[in-house]
Amino acid sequence: MTLLHPGSAFPDLRLELIGGGTVSVRDELAGHFGVVLIYRGSWCPYCNAQLRAFQRAHDGLAAVDAKVVALSVDDEVTTKALVDKLRLSFPVGHSADAHAVAEATGAFVNPDPEYLQSTGFVLDPSGDIVVSVYSSGAIGRLVPEDVMGLIKYHKEHAGA
Repeated sequence: MTLLHPGSAFPDLRLELIGGGTVSVRDELAGHFGVVLIYRGSWCPYCNAQLRAFQRAHDGLAAVDAKVVALSVDDEVTTKALVDKLRLSFPVGHSADAHAVAEATGAFVNPDPEYLQSTGFVLDPSGDIVVSVYSSGAIGRLVPEDVMGLIKYHKEHAGA
């Protein structure tokens, strides 16, 4: 497992989507600033708060040209219930293989029960990592206000 650092290309993870089909994270976010949220599961109140906050920040994120994707190990039925409950409009992947995601991204895996700890990435429009945030427990995660501020700063200082 290798932690991903600023400047690294984000791996080409594929999300299993509700209702069938998959989407490549890199393809979904290509040409935009991207936010990748790996969350512990629908049972986690901190994860629910983070996902809800990113949904509420939809307009502000769009204003800085940022798109969001999220994923967890939750099954499709559980993920659909969460998406419906929180009225999430961004792609949310389900049934992620915790060890494969950990191998690709460096996310920490909780052993029993098995799930991914909260991990977040902000990507530039080319798919390279601007910032990575790893948590080994319940707290420590990206918040939309910080992400929007980071993107604004990055745009203002691009090429400086």
